[in-house]
Amino acid sequence: MRFLGADEAGKGPVIGSMFVVGVVIDEERFFDLAALGVKDSKLLPPHRREHLAARIEKIARDRYVLEVKPEVIDELRQIMTMNEIMVKSFARVVEKLSADKAILDAADIDPNRFAKRVKDQSGTGMEVVAEHRADKNHPVVAAASILAKVNRDQSMREIEKSVGEEIGSGYPSDPTSVRFLEAWVKEHGDLPPFARGSWKTAVRIKARFI
Repeated sequence: MRFLGADEAGKGPVIGSMFVVGVVIDEERFFDLAALGVKDSKLLPPHRREHLAARIEKIARDRYVLEVKPEVIDELRQIMTMNEIMVKSFARVVEKLSADKAILDAADIDPNRFAKRVKDQSGTGMEVVAEHRADKNHPVVAAASILAKVNRDQSMREIEKSVGEEIGSGYPSDPTSVRFLEAWVKEHGDLPPFARGSWKTAVRIKARFI
Protein backbone atom coordinates (compact mmCIF):
# COMPACT_ATOMS: atom_id res chain seq x y z
CA MET A 1 0.00 0.00 0.00
CA ARG A 2 0.97 3.60 -0.53
CA PHE A 3 0.29 6.09 2.24
CA LEU A 4 0.05 9.87 1.99
CA GLY A 5 0.96 11.84 5.10
CA ALA A 6 0.16 15.56 5.31
CA ASP A 7 1.01 18.22 7.86
CA GLU A 8 1.56 21.96 8.12
CA ALA A 9 4.09 24.38 9.54
CA GLY A 10 3.40 28.05 10.13
CA LYS A 11 -0.32 28.20 10.78
CA GLY A 12 -0.01 30.57 13.73
CA PRO A 13 2.86 33.01 13.05
CA VAL A 14 2.33 36.69 12.30
CA ILE A 15 5.41 36.68 10.04
CA GLY A 16 5.99 34.45 7.05
CA SER A 17 4.24 31.84 4.96
CA MET A 18 2.44 28.68 5.98
CA PHE A 19 3.58 25.45 4.37
CA VAL A 20 1.41 22.37 3.92
CA VAL A 21 3.27 19.28 2.72
CA GLY A 22 2.13 15.90 1.51
CA VAL A 23 4.48 12.92 1.28
CA VAL A 24 3.66 9.58 -0.37
CA ILE A 25 5.59 6.59 0.91
CA ASP A 26 5.25 2.88 0.20
CA GLU A 27 4.32 0.87 3.27
CA GLU A 28 7.46 -1.24 3.00
CA ARG A 29 9.58 1.91 3.40
CA PHE A 30 8.10 2.67 6.84
CA PHE A 31 10.94 0.67 8.39
CA ASP A 32 13.40 3.00 6.67
CA LEU A 33 11.65 6.02 8.21
CA ALA A 34 11.82 4.43 11.65
CA ALA A 35 15.48 3.54 11.18
CA LEU A 36 16.25 7.17 10.31
CA GLY A 37 14.62 8.35 13.53
CA VAL A 38 11.82 10.22 11.81
CA LYS A 39 9.46 11.78 14.34
CA ASP A 40 7.42 14.91 14.99
CA SER A 41 9.45 17.84 13.65
CA LYS A 42 8.91 19.83 16.87
CA LEU A 43 10.97 17.22 18.73
CA LEU A 44 13.99 17.62 16.46
CA PRO A 45 16.68 20.34 16.33
CA PRO A 46 16.97 22.28 13.05
CA HIS A 47 20.15 20.58 11.81
CA ARG A 48 18.58 17.15 12.37
CA ARG A 49 15.40 18.14 10.52
CA GLU A 50 17.43 19.30 7.53
CA HIS A 51 19.41 16.06 7.47
CA LEU A 52 16.25 13.97 7.67
CA ALA A 53 14.45 16.04 5.03
CA ALA A 54 17.08 15.13 2.45
CA ARG A 55 16.76 11.43 3.33
CA ILE A 56 12.96 11.55 3.30
CA GLU A 57 12.94 13.04 -0.19
CA LYS A 58 14.95 10.04 -1.41
CA ILE A 59 12.60 7.53 0.26
CA ALA A 60 9.36 9.22 -0.81
CA ARG A 61 7.55 8.04 -3.92
CA ASP A 62 6.11 11.53 -4.36
CA ARG A 63 5.66 14.80 -2.47
CA TYR A 64 4.00 18.18 -2.83
CA VAL A 65 4.82 21.42 -1.04
CA LEU A 66 2.19 24.14 -0.86
CA GLU A 67 3.30 27.61 0.25
CA VAL A 68 0.47 29.87 1.41
CA LYS A 69 1.91 33.37 1.54
CA PRO A 70 0.91 36.02 4.10
CA GLU A 71 -0.97 38.15 1.59
CA VAL A 72 -2.99 35.10 0.48
CA ILE A 73 -3.87 34.26 4.08
CA ASP A 74 -4.97 37.85 4.71
CA GLU A 75 -7.06 37.87 1.53
CA LEU A 76 -8.72 34.55 2.29
CA ARG A 77 -9.47 35.56 5.88
CA GLN A 78 -11.78 38.25 4.52
CA ILE A 79 -14.14 35.57 3.20
CA MET A 80 -13.45 32.47 5.31
CA THR A 81 -12.19 31.30 8.70
CA MET A 82 -8.69 30.01 9.34
CA ASN A 83 -10.15 26.51 9.72
CA GLU A 84 -11.62 26.81 6.24
CA ILE A 85 -8.25 27.96 4.91
CA MET A 86 -6.68 24.86 6.44
CA VAL A 87 -9.23 22.61 4.75
CA LYS A 88 -8.66 24.36 1.43
CA SER A 89 -4.88 24.05 1.77
CA PHE A 90 -4.84 20.39 2.78
CA ALA A 91 -7.34 19.60 0.00
CA ARG A 92 -5.01 21.22 -2.53
CA VAL A 93 -2.14 19.00 -1.37
CA VAL A 94 -4.27 15.83 -1.36
CA GLU A 95 -5.59 16.44 -4.86
CA LYS A 96 -2.03 16.77 -6.17
CA LEU A 97 -0.98 13.32 -4.94
CA SER A 98 -2.09 9.71 -5.28
CA ALA A 99 -2.03 6.95 -2.68
CA ASP A 100 -4.25 4.26 -1.17
CA LYS A 101 -4.80 6.13 2.09
CA ALA A 102 -4.20 9.69 3.27
CA ILE A 103 -3.44 10.45 6.91
CA LEU A 104 -3.71 14.10 7.91
CA ASP A 105 -2.65 15.93 11.02
CA ALA A 106 -6.06 17.34 11.97
CA ALA A 107 -6.32 21.14 11.84
CA ASP A 108 -9.79 21.13 13.40
CA ILE A 109 -11.11 20.27 16.86
CA ASP A 110 -13.12 17.50 15.15
CA PRO A 111 -10.71 15.23 13.19
CA ASN A 112 -13.48 13.34 11.41
CA ARG A 113 -15.07 16.55 10.18
CA PHE A 114 -11.69 17.79 8.96
CA ALA A 115 -11.04 14.56 7.06
CA LYS A 116 -14.46 14.62 5.42
CA ARG A 117 -14.17 18.24 4.35
CA VAL A 118 -10.69 17.72 2.90
CA LYS A 119 -11.85 14.61 1.03
CA ASP A 120 -14.91 16.40 -0.35
CA GLN A 121 -13.00 19.50 -1.46
CA SER A 122 -10.12 17.54 -3.00
CA GLY A 123 -12.42 15.19 -4.90
CA THR A 124 -10.01 12.34 -4.17
CA GLY A 125 -11.02 8.70 -4.24
CA MET A 126 -8.51 7.91 -1.50
CA GLU A 127 -9.50 6.93 1.99
CA VAL A 128 -8.84 10.04 4.09
CA VAL A 129 -8.44 10.05 7.86
CA ALA A 130 -7.31 12.78 10.23
CA GLU A 131 -5.98 12.62 13.77
CA HIS A 132 -4.70 15.01 16.37
CA ARG A 133 -0.96 14.42 16.92
CA ALA A 134 -0.80 12.30 13.78
CA ASP A 135 2.78 13.52 13.39
CA LYS A 136 3.62 11.65 16.61
CA ASN A 137 1.68 8.49 15.77
CA HIS A 138 2.38 7.95 12.06
CA PRO A 139 5.87 8.02 10.48
CA VAL A 140 4.51 9.18 7.12
CA VAL A 141 2.90 12.22 8.77
CA ALA A 142 6.06 12.86 10.78
CA ALA A 143 7.95 12.88 7.48
CA ALA A 144 5.54 15.48 6.11
CA SER A 145 5.90 17.57 9.27
CA ILE A 146 9.68 17.59 8.88
CA LEU A 147 9.52 18.74 5.26
CA ALA A 148 6.96 21.41 6.15
CA LYS A 149 9.10 22.75 9.00
CA VAL A 150 12.29 22.74 6.92
CA ASN A 151 10.55 24.68 4.14
CA ARG A 152 9.16 27.15 6.66
CA ASP A 153 12.58 27.63 8.30
CA GLN A 154 14.28 28.16 4.94
CA SER A 155 11.66 30.74 4.01
CA MET A 156 12.22 32.62 7.28
CA ARG A 157 15.98 32.64 6.75
CA GLU A 158 15.44 34.14 3.30
CA ILE A 159 13.38 36.93 4.86
CA GLU A 160 16.10 37.59 7.44
CA LYS A 161 18.69 37.75 4.68
CA SER A 162 16.59 40.21 2.70
CA VAL A 163 16.14 42.60 5.66
CA GLY A 164 19.57 42.04 7.17
CA GLU A 165 18.42 41.43 10.73
CA GLU A 166 16.88 38.86 13.03
CA ILE A 167 13.13 38.45 12.86
CA GLY A 168 12.75 35.59 15.31
CA SER A 169 10.39 32.67 14.83
CA GLY A 170 7.57 34.84 13.55
CA TYR A 171 5.16 33.81 16.30
CA PRO A 172 3.23 36.48 18.23
CA SER A 173 4.68 35.10 21.46
CA ASP A 174 8.27 35.71 20.29
CA PRO A 175 9.59 39.04 21.67
CA THR A 176 12.19 39.25 18.87
CA SER A 177 9.46 39.06 16.23
CA VAL A 178 7.29 41.63 17.98
CA ARG A 179 10.19 44.05 18.42
CA PHE A 180 11.10 43.64 14.76
CA LEU A 181 7.55 44.46 13.63
CA GLU A 182 7.34 47.46 15.96
CA ALA A 183 10.62 48.87 14.67
CA TRP A 184 9.64 48.25 11.06
CA VAL A 185 6.26 49.97 11.43
CA LYS A 186 7.82 52.94 13.21
CA GLU A 187 10.39 53.34 10.42
CA HIS A 188 8.26 52.54 7.36
CA GLY A 189 4.77 53.53 8.47
CA ASP A 190 3.31 50.14 7.61
CA LEU A 191 3.79 46.42 8.14
CA PRO A 192 6.38 44.57 6.03
CA PRO A 193 4.96 42.64 3.06
CA PHE A 194 5.82 39.32 4.70
CA ALA A 195 3.66 39.98 7.79
CA ARG A 196 0.05 38.86 8.19
CA GLY A 197 -1.87 42.07 8.56
CA SER A 198 -5.04 40.31 9.69
CA TRP A 199 -3.36 38.93 12.83
CA LYS A 200 -4.29 40.62 16.11
CA THR A 201 -0.62 41.28 16.87
CA ALA A 202 -0.19 43.13 13.57
CA VAL A 203 -3.40 45.12 14.03
CA ARG A 204 -2.33 46.14 17.55
CA ILE A 205 1.13 47.23 16.41
CA LYS A 206 -0.28 49.31 13.56
CA ALA A 207 -2.79 50.96 15.86
CA ARG A 208 -0.01 51.83 18.30
CA PHE A 209 2.58 53.23 15.91
CA ILE A 210 0.62 54.63 12.97
